Amino acid sequence: MNNDQVKGRIEEAKGAVKETAGRVTGKPDLEDRGALEKAAGKTQKTYGDVKEKIKDDWKDSQKS
Repeated sequence: MNNDQVKGRIEEAKGAVKETAGRVTGKPDLEDRGALEKAAGKTQKTYGDVKEKIKDDWKDSQKS
């Protein structure tokens, strides 16, 4: 697991909490900020996943 995967998952979780809090309290601006933060976290997590996959594939190709 790399740094981007960890940070992305953290941001995604924080965004989900803000989104839910905004929905519960009736604050659409907080809900929107949470949704954006969640999407940004998901993007960063996906980027980290791709980096990890490339690194793993490269290591596997060096073993052969």
